[in-house]
Amino acid sequence: MSLAEKASYDASTYRVSEAQAGDYIALLKPRVMSLVVFTALVGLVSAQASVNPFIALFSIVAIAVGAGASGSLNMWYDADIDAVMTRTTSRPVPSGRVLPNQALSFGLILSGLSVMTLGLVANWLAASLLAFTIFFYGFIYTIWLKRRTPQNIVIGGAAGAFPPIVGWAAVTGDIGFYSVIQFLIIFLWTPPHFWALALFKSNDYERAGVPMMPNVVGEASTKRQIFAYSITVAIAGVLPTVFGYAGYAYGIFAGALSVGFLWYAWGVLQMPESDRSMKPAKALFGYSILYLFAIFSAIMVDSVLAGFGYSW
Repeated sequence: MSLAEKASYDASTYRVSEAQAGDYIALLKPRVMSLVVFTALVGLVSAQASVNPFIALFSIVAIAVGAGASGSLNMWYDADIDAVMTRTTSRPVPSGRVLPNQALSFGLILSGLSVMTLGLVANWLAASLLAFTIFFYGFIYTIWLKRRTPQNIVIGGAAGAFPPIVGWAAVTGDIGFYSVIQFLIIFLWTPPHFWALALFKSNDYERAGVPMMPNVVGEASTKRQIFAYSITVAIAGVLPTVFGYAGYAYGIFAGALSVGFLWYAWGVLQMPESDRSMKPAKALFGYSILYLFAIFSAIMVDSVLAGFGYSW
């Protein structure tokens, strides 16, 4: 859909707003925001920089608001396809509770506030990175890639991987290699995570006309790509120890988690096409969420212990 078509769609749809406070909170995609906040916090803590708690707190708040702004812009543009997908049809815009132009205005205002706040409170490198992240998710992924290529989530996944770098930059004023490793973990994790979802939601994506991998190259090829990316995820998970940023205890823990990731990915690879229950794909999707949370929790614990002089 072009921007001109989008404007026409917005002008002719949902003329009466029934928005309540909860609807605006839903526009922020709170579950996605919580992951962004957590990984940004890990990036901030792992930098082990001496920083004013006020600056750290408001930096995280600004990053959270920026993530919410991205969600609102995404819901504005994707209202037409959200309306035909079962897992998104109840969102505030397609359900008619929030007008499209309200979602757009809300997202743009929050974008500006978050970037300016981070620049004034922390530094302009972090603010620039946050602005680029919002732009990348809102324009590069949502508007340009999502409806055009099955590689949408591969390239667009970079937006979700930037928070650790933004958190690191907020307290150091630079981009550290350790934060780049954290970026890489999320970036490589994103395709198998979302392609597992796409396997058991392929009918949704087909109705919406979104070229997710199973709908374009087929289930068999998607399963092979999930397993291939899962190998890179397993490798990336132990890189903090390989490069000396984390101790051996972290490496063992991350290695065990990565073996689990490969196990679930292998289950997807071996899943017969006749199995429409998609239980292996659903299991990988669920485990992938646990995996990312556990990996970044371990990075944080290791960094905190290192700050107190403990290295395992």
